[in-house]
Amino acid sequence: MNYQETIQYLFSQLPLFTRDGASAYKADLTNTLALCALLDNPQHKFKSVHIGGTNGKGSTSHMLAAVLQTAGYKTGLYTSPHLKDFRERIRINGAMISEQSVIDFVAAHRADFEDIKPSFFEMTVALAFDIFAKEKVDIAIVEVGLGGRLDSTNIITPLLSVITNIGWDHMNILGNTLPLIASEKAGIIKPGIPVIIGENQPEVSSVFIEKAKKENSRISFASDGKSEVRSWKSGVGSLESENRNPNELLDIKVTQSESKSIDLSLDLTGTYQLKNIKTVLAAVDELRLQGFKITDEHLKTALSQVKTLTGLHGRWEVLNKQPLTICDTGHNPEGIKEVLQNITSVKYTHLHFVLGVVNDKDISKILAMLPQKATYYFCKPDIPRGLDAENLKETAEGFNLHGQTYTSVKIALQAAQKAAAGNDLVFVGGSTFVVAEAV
Repeated sequence: MNYQETIQYLFSQLPLFTRDGASAYKADLTNTLALCALLDNPQHKFKSVHIGGTNGKGSTSHMLAAVLQTAGYKTGLYTSPHLKDFRERIRINGAMISEQSVIDFVAAHRADFEDIKPSFFEMTVALAFDIFAKEKVDIAIVEVGLGGRLDSTNIITPLLSVITNIGWDHMNILGNTLPLIASEKAGIIKPGIPVIIGENQPEVSSVFIEKAKKENSRISFASDGKSEVRSWKSGVGSLESENRNPNELLDIKVTQSESKSIDLSLDLTGTYQLKNIKTVLAAVDELRLQGFKITDEHLKTALSQVKTLTGLHGRWEVLNKQPLTICDTGHNPEGIKEVLQNITSVKYTHLHFVLGVVNDKDISKILAMLPQKATYYFCKPDIPRGLDAENLKETAEGFNLHGQTYTSVKIALQAAQKAAAGNDLVFVGGSTFVVAEAV
């Protein structure tokens, strides 16, 4: 099989969460362990940092990977889902793995797949770990796919575990209370391995403290740590200049002690990154304690070009200047809250909101948060789990959100951009899969 045929085989033969939903989620590690056993257990052959949480784990993973590769370490990066190309999930020093490596892996293990019957995600994790081991990466940043305790990535023994925060997402799988969700996320805390929690949330912090105590793991909360964001500014979203640079930086001043502060420029410009940056700095401090040579200059260089170094897209990303068009992958209540805060920081006359969602989530919390004065362009992401645009429109109208339906994300975006006046804002979001079709 060539590359396209190989990818089509994987998408069609293996259970796929983006297509099949919860039925593709395997609530144990048996298949992943079986696959990795066939590969001579590559998960034990490289150092790693494990990053979980509800929101921000992707940005945090990419930032930390950028810092490490800038510091001269051969850095693997495993994330999910991908936006355009399957190979976005597995990178080394920012470069996607080769098409041939995917072809060869599937060809060598197709019989094993048919015997073990892994999910798409289980297979992808095995592929990533196999490549990281063979390429002899100095360290790999491994993002949790879903949850933590039973996530396929949870067969590694990392140098450090990171959990960004806890929010409402995947309740049908992880539990219907925040402590239950936190308990699943806390499953990546390993015996004797330090853990950093990004945000100290009173309703769930005890879950992490108790788990860390049980595992004899040193725990710290980045939001309570020594790094404090003193000030920040961002020109992104400003309509005051015709020549505004769509790739403007988020400028941050971080005070780390009475005698030390650091000025950082971050090319991920959503203001919610101010939380993630503290988590990244806490992780860097921990890695320094473990012998990694990471200077402040490495930090400054890496954070100013995360997108270039790691290929990250879809985080408060400017797609067009006239009309100003921005997308973001935020898709749960906490993520949408952060997106809306960013939207309010933009100067615009009218908001055009291109909105699509998946069909297996309770969207009432999200719809209740959205601005009623906006014009909505309802669409269905091009995956089987996508919610029909007419159904979305009908539900949204119950929350006094009004607009028209469109047959695709692209057509909805084109309609929004055509309708937008010069000082209007077009926003695209509601689902990672909507953003994937817009970028």
